[in-house]
Amino acid sequence: MPSSIVIGVAFVAAAFLLLACQKFKKRSAPESRRRPELMLNRMEPVTTKNESPYTFKPNEFPLFENKLGQGGLGPVCKGKLPEGQEIAVKRLSRASRQGLEELMNEVVVFSKLQHRNLVRVLGCCIEGEERLLVYEYMPNKSLDAYLFDPSKQKILDWKTRFNIMEGISRGLLFLHRDSSPKIIHRDLKASNILLDDNLNPKISDFGLARVFEANEDAAETRRVVGTYGYMSPEYAMEGYFSEKSDVFSLGVIFLEIISGRRNSYKEENILNLLPYNLWNDGEAASLVNPTFFDECFEKEIAKCVQIGLLCVQELPNDRPNVSNVIWMLTTENANLP
Repeated sequence: MPSSIVIGVAFVAAAFLLLACQKFKKRSAPESRRRPELMLNRMEPVTTKNESPYTFKPNEFPLFENKLGQGGLGPVCKGKLPEGQEIAVKRLSRASRQGLEELMNEVVVFSKLQHRNLVRVLGCCIEGEERLLVYEYMPNKSLDAYLFDPSKQKILDWKTRFNIMEGISRGLLFLHRDSSPKIIHRDLKASNILLDDNLNPKISDFGLARVFEANEDAAETRRVVGTYGYMSPEYAMEGYFSEKSDVFSLGVIFLEIISGRRNSYKEENILNLLPYNLWNDGEAASLVNPTFFDECFEKEIAKCVQIGLLCVQELPNDRPNVSNVIWMLTTENANLP
């Protein structure tokens, strides 16, 4: 089957699942059926709210100056639909052909995902050189803003941090085991965890995600994408990735949540070395950020440190899967390895 037909079918399926009715305009030029950017330009962008179709265009988002963040594919800005609904709009860089393909991937992937710990996509808008992906708006922005900003660290007490770790894990479990097909995120990091009104976490940014076939457990690539410091060793060095690659990233996030320290890709300052040394010396409590440390939760905090360490082990087979991570988190007297 020609690749152009496969792309077209995938987008039609995504459109129905997203409740975004995409109508193709006929063109006679055969090249338009081969090039994804021309295929996208034939689409009439539509989104829906409460099952009532509404067509929107880029000029209906006047608040692009309200920048929420900067992703690898372009800025994410706050906008508002005419009926007043606040939205987050990922505006794809016009110079990025690679980014266009990843936006297509994100639309298809998002069409298959419905979970309370995953950010919901509202629609896709493509017109001329504008490529927009429209999400539900998360008022508390991303987790990294709270972990590493001294003025915000106190907002997250231990109970909230624990709930965030559990929520991220449940969202990841859905991707790995409960969604069909299985999805590997490949760019799980604190800045891709968004927080809702009640500081519940939602995994976002599926531009680099990889969909696995039913019988596929791992894959290799020559094009390593993601964020160093969160990448597993086997992926960063060999391009090999699986569920356990996401588990490694999850472990890094756990240790960042507990310590309030940002992981960095420097040989002399790899975050997972410090926790290992402190754990072996019986001083894991000193890893904990003092702004939220509570002796009442000391045992639970120590357990979470250990879970984080299990997740960032060098060999994939030594790491737990996400279902085991959740079991260890939620079982009071769990016997950890």
